[in-house]
Amino acid sequence: MKTLVIMTLFSSLLGMVASATGEPLSETFIDRMILPNPYAHIPAQCYIETSAGTQNACQYCHSDGLAKRHFGNNTPQAGSSIVLGNLQTEYAFAAFHYPYVTNGSVTPWTNTLFPQKLQAKVKKIGQDPESWDMARYIRQDNWSAAFAKRPGSPKYWDAGVKHPFRLFPGLDPADLPADKDGFVHSSKRQNAFFQDQLGHNTGWRSINFVPYGIFTPLTGSVSGIYIRLAEKFMKNDQGEFDDAIYTANLELLSRAIQDRLGKDAPDHYLGQAKDVEVVPGIYPLETEFAHPLHYVDVAADGSADSPSPFPGTRARRVKEIRYMYKFQPFNPYYGGADVKEEEGPARVGIEEGWIDNGAGWLLSGYIEDARGELRPQTPGELVQCVGCHSGSGPQDGIAYEEFTSGTGNTIDSTWAFPRQLAGDAGWAEMDVMGYIRGNNGPRTQQPDPINRHLGKGEFRHFLETVVGASLYGDMPASVEVFLVKRIRQDRGYSADWPALDTSSAETFLNAQRKRQKLMQELTSRNEYLDADGNIAGALLYPPEDQALDTARAYRQVVVTQRYDFGKDVFPQTPATFRYFRTRETAFKHQDGRPYRLGEVITDREIDTDPKSLTYGVGITPTLIREDADGSFISDYQPLLDFSNDNES
Repeated sequence: MKTLVIMTLFSSLLGMVASATGEPLSETFIDRMILPNPYAHIPAQCYIETSAGTQNACQYCHSDGLAKRHFGNNTPQAGSSIVLGNLQTEYAFAAFHYPYVTNGSVTPWTNTLFPQKLQAKVKKIGQDPESWDMARYIRQDNWSAAFAKRPGSPKYWDAGVKHPFRLFPGLDPADLPADKDGFVHSSKRQNAFFQDQLGHNTGWRSINFVPYGIFTPLTGSVSGIYIRLAEKFMKNDQGEFDDAIYTANLELLSRAIQDRLGKDAPDHYLGQAKDVEVVPGIYPLETEFAHPLHYVDVAADGSADSPSPFPGTRARRVKEIRYMYKFQPFNPYYGGADVKEEEGPARVGIEEGWIDNGAGWLLSGYIEDARGELRPQTPGELVQCVGCHSGSGPQDGIAYEEFTSGTGNTIDSTWAFPRQLAGDAGWAEMDVMGYIRGNNGPRTQQPDPINRHLGKGEFRHFLETVVGASLYGDMPASVEVFLVKRIRQDRGYSADWPALDTSSAETFLNAQRKRQKLMQELTSRNEYLDADGNIAGALLYPPEDQALDTARAYRQVVVTQRYDFGKDVFPQTPATFRYFRTRETAFKHQDGRPYRLGEVITDREIDTDPKSLTYGVGITPTLIREDADGSFISDYQPLLDFSNDNES
């Protein structure tokens, strides 16, 4: 169904802010049904099976805890909203314009489901992945050339002129890595706002946080995160730049976002920002985030002889540069589930690579072209960003219902800052728990942070409830080796770590149940930690050959430019995408055909009653149960325990 897109100019706050720095941004409202993947806001991880409820990756997005108390979130997704339902217990994928448009219960992520089909497309264009020198490729710098294309001053969020790199973040990679205080200093005066003890301060500061299940070295992608506040947050009452004031304002913001404002915390920011109220769970206007997403280079440990300037296995080459700019207030008490608009048109800048997330933020993204150079993302690619970074809130000055999405566990549309490490360690380059490339294997330098609401280790909880290395519930070969060596009956475990037996649904599910039980034995014995009490390196970092193979698989998406159909590519289709249901829990294809044992799940059953309010929406249970023996967790919250701080 082809729909004419509508062109207009901003009349909202975004337009007014942009016009202050130059030519206003132009917007396009685009019907997402004309995009290659209308359901790109539903990540591929959402389509996995839960192994009869033993692998609950759903809790990390579809929770109620934050939204129920309106802490930077108004999108409850674990049952407390009758509008959104319980997305832990049901594959309730949306259906747009059903039956005229394919429904969301048909899995669109074909690169991930069928890696062999992607390989065939790579071969068709004359590429041979086995001939690629991936070590050389990931050590090439593609960020600097992209930054050089950005017009205007890097001190301003908007370059102010129509240009494909207009909203490329003003973070110069030549100024990285950040210094010991986390601030990014520059040798170029034009990049900086003021001089402090360490040099020309650009206003950017790095954030070191706890990763989980996505963007970890084992998944093939690692993040850097940098934040910058508006200029007035950098100035004292006299209007002078003041690094102590800026540092204090950033610390105050971190406490606000992490729900750590004590009784004596000021109710307004300091210095020239004293007119800005400190709101728990909410960022002030004009906050910026820069998010480079790197390939994994296990030689990158921040040492002097590292092939990359970045620590934490962050390769010199980036897969993407992502950016967020807060242009409009977000009120988690206003709007909410009732106004969530997944079917509305997306508001995008087609030529400039940005999208409005519908909750006060402008998102932009730059991704590799077929040659590995960065280009602005297309509207279809940007829709993926809104799926994870959004909320539900009506906006002023918009003539159309606008696409919103988002999850139940972001805080004001963000993931990383809420999971910042405590103290000085949290204001540093992201190093994935202090990665060290040791002679006896990789090591971490961080213990397992305690989840404040669960009262136990954050990583421990992930292992016990997901029983995998990522939100796909998969277990890479190197992790299997680690577990086989440790989980043995002769070491006091109830059984040896079992292989997955796919000869029947019963044997497969029994193996998964046994794996969950044994994983919980492992964590209860603290054997997921090393001798120093830190997270075992093998559970976070891959060996070099495995890391390069993962990069090689992803590069197949790059050379074919098939980002719309999945960025995660596995050697074979993961078992969690295959059909291993018993007769009692069976479902069929939408055309009525029964699934065969081990078949790749391409679609699930939907509501076919034309009189129903959920006509076309998915109805298949996930098998995550809400009873006492089930794995349902309604109120997971991504907040860590800062026991030495004065918390609220």
